[in-house]
Amino acid sequence: MTSEGKAVIDIFECQLCGNCCNGFGGTYVTSQDIINISTYLCCDPEKFIEIYCDPSGSRHVLTQGKDGACIFFDNIHQCTIHPVKPYMCKAWPFIQAVIKHPENWNAMAGACPGMEKNIPYKDLQKIVAEEKEKLDKSLQDFI
Repeated sequence: MTSEGKAVIDIFECQLCGNCCNGFGGTYVTSQDIINISTYLCCDPEKFIEIYCDPSGSRHVLTQGKDGACIFFDNIHQCTIHPVKPYMCKAWPFIQAVIKHPENWNAMAGACPGMEKNIPYKDLQKIVAEEKEKLDKSLQDFI
């Protein structure tokens, strides 16, 4: 719980709808994501990039299917790489863009039934920063 009395559960509870696996400009993958996913798929990282990624500026995003969903999403099993899903997916919806631009939260909440809208920006930025810090720390424990 935060000092303002709001907790993560007050603003987000995943509904497993898969909407976050659709659109939004694609899912960025870090170098570590590429290594983790390619290892999971038993494929060379360069081959993984060639087959499963698209360029987006200086970074890579996971390819989207014709339906706009992540190539690793299916309606039955949902995320087919869930044990090694990218950092961006692990963080969702507590992403850096919300800390810098909290108005993004309501835009994202328009497509996510698990996100509460109209959270005061100060509270939202604090909760998102705390969740991001927890995730980053948990990932450091594995390095």
